[in-house]
Amino acid sequence: MTATPMDDAKVRQYLADNGYPQHVVREGLAGLLRRWEAFVEEVERGYGFTIFDYRNDLDGRAILALAGFDSAALRALDERFRRCLERPEVRVWESAPGDPWWDFGIPRNAGEDLLEDLRGEGILP
Repeated sequence: MTATPMDDAKVRQYLADNGYPQHVVREGLAGLLRRWEAFVEEVERGYGFTIFDYRNDLDGRAILALAGFDSAALRALDERFRRCLERPEVRVWESAPGDPWWDFGIPRNAGEDLLEDLRGEGILP
């Protein structure tokens, strides 16, 4: 998935070019990592938002991968997120080419809004 790693300036440009809100553009890579951490914590507590919100956060993880970003902190967050997922055969989103692992699985403690959306899209029965 990663071709040439992007520095923070290129990530900010990518975010701006793809219509992300100005505060997301301004925060760059550090902001994407903070957002991924907040998302993982939310999933650990019990995800109470919609599929739109969930997919938006998966897109943030995809941008980190696209940027070639890697760190011990990211790997630890990824492991925490993986432990929250069940049904790894279920694809929830297509955040990036190459079937990234984070696009698969349902949070064990998904809230009713997310579950209802997943049912509404035929992802869950």
